[in-house]
Amino acid sequence: MNRQERSAQFARALIELRSLVLNGSYAGGERLAETALAERLDLSRTPLRQAMDRLVDEGLLERIETGGCRVAQFTRADIHDAIEMRGVLEGTAARLAAERGAVPELAERMEIVLTQLDEAVSGTLDFKAYVALNGEFHDLLANLAGSPVVAREVARAGRLPAASPSAFMQGQELIPDFRESLTRAQRQHRAIFEAIMDHQGSRAEALAREHARLARTNLEYVTREEPALAEKVPGLSLIAE
Repeated sequence: MNRQERSAQFARALIELRSLVLNGSYAGGERLAETALAERLDLSRTPLRQAMDRLVDEGLLERIETGGCRVAQFTRADIHDAIEMRGVLEGTAARLAAERGAVPELAERMEIVLTQLDEAVSGTLDFKAYVALNGEFHDLLANLAGSPVVAREVARAGRLPAASPSAFMQGQELIPDFRESLTRAQRQHRAIFEAIMDHQGSRAEALAREHARLARTNLEYVTREEPALAEKVPGLSLIAE
């Protein structure tokens, strides 16, 4: 097997293992049987172990002293902290972009994405388009300052359960004032971008941190008022009360 094939095997192992963990196929605290998991995913153990190492680094798996890994468990406070950390990091990305100047081609693309988001929430809601464009906006924001370090850490923070910008998109139609929440989020998107382009670093940072807290509001609603929705939010099954 050449390097490209090994890389492809690792990428598939990582995607599929992360999906199994986040969709609740394994309970929080459950030990992963490596041989059975390799058979389930039809993978050799080398890329599987590499994927497990990555998920340990991301915080979704934990090492067991006697060997192997188990699925991590989280409290609601852990998820609050993860959302807050994503906001801090996205705020840093926004501030640096404002202070250093946004990468021109990414700023141009963000302007297009914002226009498309406006279209998605106006008139008849295009929810599928909104979800994809929202994800792209946040990816662009992480990279807008041209800092690979910041972009990497933003991505890492968003991989924890319920902490990603798109975590509460599935099933959000059951959340009160759903349409208004998307419209409010889009207003915040535009305000963040405008502050960046006006070189208002502190304002851009504060707006990005406030924007991330929308996920916390949705988390509180789902966990307290509509626990049945938890099945639609990747990773919420790992929260131990």
